Amino acid sequence: MQTILITGGAGFIGSCVADYLLPLGYKIIVVDNFNAYYDPNLKEQNVLPHKDNPNYVLYRADIEDLPVLKQIFSAHHVDQVVHLAARAGVRPSLENPLAYVQTNINGTMNILECMREYNVKKLVFASSSSVYGNCKAEKFTEDLKVTQPISPYAATKSACEQIIYTYCHLYHITSICLRFFTVFGPRQRPDLAINKFTRLIKNSQPIPLYGDGSSCRDYTYIDDIVSGVCAAINYDKTPYEIINLGGGEPITLKDMIGTIEKVLGKKAKISYLPMQPGDVDRTVCDYGKAKRLLNYYPKTSFEEGVRKFIEWSEQRSAG
Repeated sequence: MQTILITGGAGFIGSCVADYLLPLGYKIIVVDNFNAYYDPNLKEQNVLPHKDNPNYVLYRADIEDLPVLKQIFSAHHVDQVVHLAARAGVRPSLENPLAYVQTNINGTMNILECMREYNVKKLVFASSSSVYGNCKAEKFTEDLKVTQPISPYAATKSACEQIIYTYCHLYHITSICLRFFTVFGPRQRPDLAINKFTRLIKNSQPIPLYGDGSSCRDYTYIDDIVSGVCAAINYDKTPYEIINLGGGEPITLKDMIGTIEKVLGKKAKISYLPMQPGDVDRTVCDYGKAKRLLNYYPKTSFEEGVRKFIEWSEQRSAG
């Protein structure tokens, strides 16, 4: 039985990865600090189904706390780490960049040091499409230079990719850095646009639209991201890779709002606001490398994903 340690394992993506892996016979160690960036009770709901599973161990711990991390690694024979924990959000990183460096960079260093000390040889890391900044390329490919991040959050993710490469080179830790493109779906953080806009439209409250609505994102449904993460767990052909995981279906802000309106059957009230510093104009994923190396094919269209998210949120409200 393989043991996989998932940092941020009580969050949106991490809990979905744990849900997928447990029935396949993996032992899952979750490390999450349940911080108050959003309602911690939502994370409590995410981990509740597994609390009695003998192959699921939960640590309420912070990746910034190296002594505690060492205790966790010493208590288990960890085969792989799926490192998803991070201080999230582009806009909040502008207000408190130091905290993002401490959690995202120093926390990642702590994970790498534990892996080195306890001889854990495989890492899957959650990077972000934000590292591309305001890239002008038609599609974002992994070989583009990412030397101009426009938010502290993006800068920390780019820095982590480089630090991970250093540990791969020096200590032979096989590593895959997955650049996620705007993940959405059930359990999505309440501050993210699709969740937030759905809630505001349902409650007949105005939604904030930054810019003219022409900015676009390559949205990726959570099930497709989980499939990519799990494929990365099983990938062993090369020692270090950076791989995009996206939906391949860029959607403008206006079209995103229109899709939510269509699924809800209700028009949005819109409050127009200026573009925010740190926000990129567009993200367009080229996932050809993920196809080749991970056999990754996103299967959920944007509208289908929005429909599934809204069905889930309505069931949760009713329950």
